[in-house]
Amino acid sequence: MYKHLFKMTDKNGIIQFSKKDEPDKSSGYTVDDNARALIVSLNMKNEEGRELSKIYANFLKEAQKEDGSFSNLKVDKNFLPDLDSEDCFGRAFLASCYVATHGDAELKNLGLNLILKSIEYIGNIRSLRAAAYCLIGLFYLEDIFPGNRFIMESAKKLAYHLIEKYQQNSCGEWQWFEDRLTYCNALLPHSLFSYYELSSDKNALKVAKKTLKFLSSALFKKGYLNIVGNRGWWNKEDKPPLFDQQPVDAASIILACLQAYIATGDKEYMVLARVAFNWYMGENINKVPLINDKTQGCHDALVPDGVNLNQGAEALVSYLMACQLLNEFERGNAVECVPAV
Repeated sequence: MYKHLFKMTDKNGIIQFSKKDEPDKSSGYTVDDNARALIVSLNMKNEEGRELSKIYANFLKEAQKEDGSFSNLKVDKNFLPDLDSEDCFGRAFLASCYVATHGDAELKNLGLNLILKSIEYIGNIRSLRAAAYCLIGLFYLEDIFPGNRFIMESAKKLAYHLIEKYQQNSCGEWQWFEDRLTYCNALLPHSLFSYYELSSDKNALKVAKKTLKFLSSALFKKGYLNIVGNRGWWNKEDKPPLFDQQPVDAASIILACLQAYIATGDKEYMVLARVAFNWYMGENINKVPLINDKTQGCHDALVPDGVNLNQGAEALVSYLMACQLLNEFERGNAVECVPAV
């Protein structure tokens, strides 16, 4: 299962891109990928996973700036500003909170240091996806500092930033936070389901259910998962593009459905999570698997003529995270909060 993960990782971190199944070191390393890989490695729950976790966590440490934000892209020993974003910060913050609650003593301490340096930065967040990542991260942080006023107030601020955007943009059949759907869309309702678990805020639950229903009604219309393609995204009043379909978006809907199941107990969400996971296995518009049995990698996209033959980090770690969490649920293991990709 983890063969390609080991191949894509060196002493610096997980390499961003591959040429087919060969790591392309010239593409560098990103916080985005290493944050996701950190969660995956922690969920391996063995010594190999711990060694990988140290590599990925140290990459985040190296990437963090003095103001608490993160430089996303590292190429040839240098961090470049090309991919810096609030979303990058959100992914790093979530991974830091996850390692602070799931790592051993050394890793927990590293995670807490990352959090302490970045916590004030949360107040600057405007990106909806960054807000959602941080909101899920705060769920884990509250587990360390139960009842902490700053954590609860910050979580409420982020949640209501999302809810206000929903109120501004939803109209009639369009029940969404923005006037278009782009990437990792299910992350937004996912975070509100998490916030409901933290706060028992019924308004947050109502918006989470409405928006996930809107999204899933569109994506599962054919009986299998059709992700919003990145060739133009899905603008309001238009039809969603079918290609290219990204594995990270399949993981996003799987994890959101699992979190919705935690919040509501509605078994329909578990059914949708399994249908979405089967997208990787060939139950998709092209009827081809995204998982390469030989390499244990995941192809980068579903494209009109089949799959993108490259097997980069984002596709791989998002698939692995979804697989790990879905397996936990299907084994009946208790999970209070589902991380996101």
